Order: sequence, then structure tokens, then C-alpha cells
Amino acid sequence: MKINFKDILTNFFEGKVFITPYFGKSETVRYKYKLSRLFLYVFLYTIAVVIFTLIILVITPLKHSIFFIDNIELKKQAEKTIELETKVKFLSKELQSISSANKRLEYAFLLGTSDSLDTNSSVYDSLKHESVKNLPYGGNLYFIFSRIVNKFFQDEKEKNEFFLKPSKGWIINEFNPEEGHLGIDFAVPKGTEIFASQGGIILFSDFTIDDGYKIILQHNNGYISIYKHCSSLIKQERDVVIQGEVIGFSGNSGENTTGPHLHFEIWKNGKPLNPKEIFIK
Repeated sequence: MKINFKDILTNFFEGKVFITPYFGKSETVRYKYKLSRLFLYVFLYTIAVVIFTLIILVITPLKHSIFFIDNIELKKQAEKTIELETKVKFLSKELQSISSANKRLEYAFLLGTSDSLDTNSSVYDSLKHESVKNLPYGGNLYFIFSRIVNKFFQDEKEKNEFFLKPSKGWIINEFNPEEGHLGIDFAVPKGTEIFASQGGIILFSDFTIDDGYKIILQHNNGYISIYKHCSSLIKQERDVVIQGEVIGFSGNSGENTTGPHLHFEIWKNGKPLNPKEIFIK
């Protein structure tokens, strides 16, 4: 049978489609369908556009541009992922640091509730026999005054208990335990020197959310002193300090503060005391 391609093309472009199913020896029936030329042209145009697009993507450098855009998006997503991971790690470390600080703070208060250190130990012996070589750099009047008072009041077996004011500022908030204010507040400009009210050992020296930079000293006979809202601390935990020595600088750190000041507390055997009643006159 001779195939007439001319008739096939003519029928195709005229929109005529003939479907002849074959069922073996059964009678053959021929079906005729006619498509609109508009549909045919749209179909051919679509195929041409698809083929042309594929050729451009495969042969021309445009494919690199498209892949480059995809790579940029992937790179941005990867950078965001890395940034989020970094933030998560940073926050995790911060939480661990805060948790560690809280544990040390609890331990400091535990130690401060009793006279847990031997008064005959070498640590306190060094406090009782202060040497000139321990004079802070530059010196200060508090240090000199405390040495004179110590020499005057000191007994061979026991020295009297007294505390110096930890700052040169004036008192703006009094001791008021009924309202939860367990110390006194000194109005001082930011960066003012803070002195050890009495000689002792640094139990805690770190940042807390509520009190900001805080330092706690363990003293003789169950006393502890607390200094809050500092701008910076220059003493570390386990450091031994003498009375009148600079231990930090005042500030406005922490959430429980409304302005630059020093919050100062004195505790004995787990009970807060009014610092004004035991300050040396």
C-alpha cells in the first residue's frame, strides 16, 4: 500500500484526523474527527516554544545563570541556617553561664550563713597582719584610715568587728526589710570606686540578671557583705581582700535598678543587718 504523505499533511493542516482501530479479522470501522485550525496552531506553537526553550537551556550559557540564581538562594538559606545555629549555641552558652553563676551565688549564701572559715587559718592571719606591700596601687584614704583604726582597736586574740562605708556617696534609700529592701543605697556617679567594707574572701564575682555585676565577700564571724549594680568588678572569686581595698566600680547594671547607685547589704548567719548600725562612726 502506497502512503500518500501529501494527503496526510493536507488533512493534518485542515484539522482532519482519521482514527482507524484494528481488531484482527473483524470489520474495520473508520472514525473521522475534525479539529479547529486555531487549536492546531496553538498546539504547534506550544511545542515549538518548549523545544526552543530546551535548546536555549542546554546549548547557551543561560543555563549557568539560572543555576547560579538557584545556587545563590541555596547559599542564602545555608547562611541563615548557620547564623541560627550560631545564635542557638551562643544562647546555650549564656544560659549555662547564668546557671553556673546562680549555683555559685547559692553556694556563696550557704557559706555566708555561718562562720565556715577557721579564724586561725593562714587566710585570716594574713588579714589580721596586713603588710604595706598589700597597699592598693595609688593608695586611698579608706585604706590608711582602716590601718590606723585596726592598730588602735586590735587585740592580741581578737579584733573588734566594724565595717567601713563601701562608697563615698550619700545614702538615698534606707534599710527597710518590711518592704523587701535588705540593704542601703548610695547615690554615686557611674564609675565611682567601691571599697571592701571589711577584709575577707571573694565568694561571688559575676553578672546576674536582676542585680547586674555583683560581688559578695565572706568575712569573719559569719558576716557577708554584698555589693550590687556595679559597672565592673576588678576582683575574682577566691581573691583575698583587705578592708578599704577597691573591689569594683559603681554603675547601673541589672534589671532591678532605675539609675546609677550602689546597693549594699550586710548579713550575719543568714540574717540581714542594717549597715548603718555597724558602720564605724
